[in-house]
Amino acid sequence: MRHRSPAAQAALVILLATAIRLVFAAGMGLGIDESYMVSAVHTYQLSYFDHPPISWWMELTIQHLTGLHTPLIVRLPFIALFAGTGALMFGFTRRLFGSRAAVWAVVALNVSPVFSLAFGTWVLPDGPLDFFLLAAAWALARAVGVAQSAWAAEPEPAFWPLAGLCAGLAMTSKYNAALNLLGALAFLILDRRGRRALASAGPWLACLIALLAFSPVLLWNALNHWASFGYQGARATGFGIHPLRPFLVWAGEGVFIAPWIFVPMACLLVGGLRPGADRRARFLALLGIIPIVLFSAISFWSSRKILFHWAAPGYLMLFPLLGDWLARLGATARRWAAGVAWGTAAVLTLAVLFIGAQLRFGIVPGFNARFAPGKSPELQAIDWRSFRAALAARGDLSHPNLALAALRWYDAGKIAYAVGPTMKVAVFEGDPHEFGITTPPQSLIGDDILIAAMPGDVTAIMRRYAPRFASISIAKPIDIIHHGHVLLRIPMLLGHDLQSWPTPGP
Repeated sequence: MRHRSPAAQAALVILLATAIRLVFAAGMGLGIDESYMVSAVHTYQLSYFDHPPISWWMELTIQHLTGLHTPLIVRLPFIALFAGTGALMFGFTRRLFGSRAAVWAVVALNVSPVFSLAFGTWVLPDGPLDFFLLAAAWALARAVGVAQSAWAAEPEPAFWPLAGLCAGLAMTSKYNAALNLLGALAFLILDRRGRRALASAGPWLACLIALLAFSPVLLWNALNHWASFGYQGARATGFGIHPLRPFLVWAGEGVFIAPWIFVPMACLLVGGLRPGADRRARFLALLGIIPIVLFSAISFWSSRKILFHWAAPGYLMLFPLLGDWLARLGATARRWAAGVAWGTAAVLTLAVLFIGAQLRFGIVPGFNARFAPGKSPELQAIDWRSFRAALAARGDLSHPNLALAALRWYDAGKIAYAVGPTMKVAVFEGDPHEFGITTPPQSLIGDDILIAAMPGDVTAIMRRYAPRFASISIAKPIDIIHHGHVLLRIPMLLGHDLQSWPTPGP
């Protein structure tokens, strides 16, 4: 591999990593969030409850083109897009630090578990977010003249419209793109050439284009009581002092990204923020700093759970810095780093192959028997096909006025994906997410409804819903079965003729 050109080396890394992701995608059922995204929405809308629309549009498009919604099919657009993200990472890093650094950045990106496996494979908004954020950063670097060589460091105002378009598409992928864009604004204000650019029309034209690209999301929220903005904004609420939680958040982010990548990244981030830092390092550090710091700060005062991947867009901007640092190491240190990278890649590959083989063939005898019902780690990594089989055996799939309901949105997602779009699925309790818009319970008035009565006591749940139906009874439970073992027994209720449902507030 060392005798190939840097571009060929990067392409080989991207191709090998893509092949592994295809195996991973084919061998594993849809996870909780994926099942929900694929099953809760069947039509194109301006936007959706949880996230902006691009990731939803991607999986809807591949379903419409192929007529299929198997895990591999719905994941294909996200796998292909991450290959493009790798190519963008190479081009972006090469402009800033040269070809050797670009190869290292591509290698690190493709062996970082959260980026390579989660964002690079799964049906999540983070995949398109990463692609468009990198594209926006590359276009911004061209527009303000951030580059390795002096001849390439002249500002190119023609790239402002592209920077604005990609920034808008990043926002239309996931809301936290706004944090990276705030970092870009900070760079323009603090940088001498950036301030000069702010006095021209280019940045303001970029803002207008970004706003136009994001306008479907604004319109959808305006028509839906700002539901999506309210839901995401509420995650920072709930006051309480938790002095150790920021460190726990950073530790979790380090595991997700890979410790050998996280630790030097953190040092490079600090170095890029020092007075007198290299302009390229300051550019990347400011693009990344806000999401990295903000979510750990929120964890200090908020009682809400902070997910470790939320800060990933900040770390994405540090891969070029990491690539440059690795490229400048001595020969011995670079060999050590290459060994760590290959070792990480080997561990990830073996893990992917093992997970796929276990889920598909059950190569570890009695694995699921070791867990209590509902506790097997395989439960959320398989598709609940046995749920549909049980309905088919009962003849419920042909019932003209029968709908399904769950008490939690993620149970509804797994059930709805297993059953398919032929039956309506609603969520009766808690936050219904997108199900509250696509299938509000009040739209099922007059229908018979099979209720997945978990969690909680079945008798208590039946008493709770009895006033809503003409009659209600306990139905035969449905088992989620994998390799002949019952992973979960779902108690079921059958309500006849839903007669009333309270109208929800805004």
